[in-house]
Amino acid sequence: MKFIEALKLKSKLFFLFILITLGLVGIGIMGSININAMKKNIDSLYFGSLMPVTELNNILHTYNNNISATLYKASREEISPSEAISTIENALFNINRKWKSYASHYKNDDELQYVDYTSIEIAATNQYFERILEAILNGQNITSISITNLEKKIYHVDTVVQKLINYEVDVAQYERKKFLNKYNDTINQIGWALFIIIIAILIISYNVFVSIQYDHTRLEVTAKKLKRMNKKLENVSYTDSLTSLHNRRYYNLVYERELKQAKREKNYITFMMLDIDYFKQYNDTYGHIEGDEALKSVAEVLKDTLKRPNDYVFRLGGEEFGVLLTKTDESSSAKLARDICDAVRAKQIEHKGSTVNQYLTISIGVVCCVADDALNDEILMSRADEMLYNAKETGRDMYVITSNVSEAITQFVEDASA
Repeated sequence: MKFIEALKLKSKLFFLFILITLGLVGIGIMGSININAMKKNIDSLYFGSLMPVTELNNILHTYNNNISATLYKASREEISPSEAISTIENALFNINRKWKSYASHYKNDDELQYVDYTSIEIAATNQYFERILEAILNGQNITSISITNLEKKIYHVDTVVQKLINYEVDVAQYERKKFLNKYNDTINQIGWALFIIIIAILIISYNVFVSIQYDHTRLEVTAKKLKRMNKKLENVSYTDSLTSLHNRRYYNLVYERELKQAKREKNYITFMMLDIDYFKQYNDTYGHIEGDEALKSVAEVLKDTLKRPNDYVFRLGGEEFGVLLTKTDESSSAKLARDICDAVRAKQIEHKGSTVNQYLTISIGVVCCVADDALNDEILMSRADEMLYNAKETGRDMYVITSNVSEAITQFVEDASA
């Protein structure tokens, strides 16, 4: 088994897969061959015995319950001659059809001799009844038919066919015994084959798994290191490097999840879009380094104001921020927006380029509504953007809030500096 130790983990698994596959294929081939053989025995047992017996019994039933009973009733004038003729004609047709079906099955040489004899007797019996039909059609009184002769004919054909049925039953018993012997032999062969294959697979698998376990131990150490590194990379991929807030990528992930949950629970969902007023002028006046510091200050305000586990704050890009809240009604959302505006202004970050206030300010567009199935995935951000535009057009340093997500109607406007 030294060659197994020399294989790499992927090769070891592939080797094990091939081994198991070959074992299963071998079992399948062996089982298929033997099952097909058993199927032939079953077919022989079923079609060679059950179906023929059923057909022969139908022939006897037709002779006794259709032809004999009909002629007996006709002789007693319980049914009309026309009814008797119709019933007997149909019965003879069914007997011939059933006999042809029976005779078409496979027969060995010994059986063919008795089948030929029975065929002659059935044909003779049918000719007897056909002559009776002809006599009735020619006007002969049906009551003159000899019941004794009729019973003799029926008894004779019944005896002949019954012997053939007994022969078919004997064949069935013989075929069943042969089938059971073949079945037991097949089970024993498959059992021994399975035992040998399983033992071989277990021995080789043990050596493979021992080698894999050694490799796995080494992989666990490497996996733990990778897990720590992936965690760091994940945090970096979802975090804005300047403000340490969630970035736009994380917003796309969280927004869809929170919106679906709010729809399921029919809860409030709020989205705020925030923009620093005259931020371009601020950068032009104080430089981009100070502009970055201003962004960090706004981010701190957002983090300090929004501390609940289901409050999400994002830097969407440039001086634009986003806030996603759930389970927060309209009045609470309005209060939070007002607090954010007040907190940013309270920082007293000088802004000479602003025509609104001597200090740095922000404008906020807010949408708050109860989520339902009709709420479009994009409408919250779109409506928040409209409300932000209204806040800027109305004078900035304020928030504009709406709960209407279908029409551009502002429900509440407040100057945050008032």
